[in-house]
Formats: sequence, structure tokens, C-alpha cells
Amino acid sequence: MGLERADILILGWHNRLPSQGLVARARVMKANGLCRFLAMSGHQRQLFSPLAADGTFDLFHVRYNAAHRGAEKEIFSQLQGDDRPGIVSYTATRWGQLLNAKKMPPTDSVPQASDCYRFVLSNPTVDVCMCGPKNLDQMRAALPALELGPLGEDDMARMRRIGDYVHDHTRRF
Repeated sequence: MGLERADILILGWHNRLPSQGLVARARVMKANGLCRFLAMSGHQRQLFSPLAADGTFDLFHVRYNAAHRGAEKEIFSQLQGDDRPGIVSYTATRWGQLLNAKKMPPTDSVPQASDCYRFVLSNPTVDVCMCGPKNLDQMRAALPALELGPLGEDDMARMRRIGDYVHDHTRRF
């Protein structure tokens, strides 16, 4: 690729502690200037707080959306202050399920993609919300989140209601 270094080296999807050897090699890469920051992703939320305490990782890549809010208690509440690792969130639309009219509670309308991104970005602990549009139309649907900013109280309550319903009435796999 012709790159001299990467901004972020992400150790992807670890649901248990990464091996000491892998972490040591990643630290050497960072020390040698091959990457500026080390990150880790995973679904086992209880891993992030202890890993933050040792200072190895600069960023955590976590699943967080209106239907998967466990990170609020298990990660975000544990990682506060200016010296905490950065938080990158993914799956804001819960693989599109939060946008599916067939999966909505009878009392609520289908949210826009931008509502899902705004929900995530309304949490002050989240620094970046990943967007994975499949096409130009999906990208255009997501972009208003940047201009509209955080959700208000009523919209947050609506997204939590929808998230609870989708979580309770769908299976991912």
C-alpha cells in the first residue's frame, strides 16, 4: 500500500484477553513508529475496563446502539475523564434491524439512519460512530446526523423504546 505507518492498529474482535505475545508485538510496532495508536475490539464488555487500566490501548471499538446498550454500564461508566481511551462505536443501526418497519413496536415510527447515529453520538463517552453505508443513498441518509447533533430527551426515549422492542423481538443469528 505504500504506507510508512498506520494511524491505528486494531486488534480485532477479541472476546478474551489478547495473548501477551500479540500485545507485546503490537507495542513494539507502536514504539517503532509503525502505528500511532493501539486499539482493540470485542463483544465481551467486561474486558475493556481492566484493559484501560493498564494503559496499553488508546482506543476501544465497541458495539453500541439503541438495542445494545450494555456498554453504557459496563464500559462507558468505567471510562471517564480526559485520560480515558477513545471509544469508537459500530453497528449503530443493529445491522439494519433498527430501520426495519416489520421490527418496530406498534406505537413508534421507523427511525431514520441518522437517528441511529445521533443516538450513539448523543452519549458523551462515544468519540466516533462508524458508518457502513452500502451505497450512496445510505450515505446520504446517514449524513444529516452530523448537522442535527445530539437527540433531544423525547427522541432519546423513543430510540430506547424502539431498541428495547427490537432487542426483545428479534434474533441476530
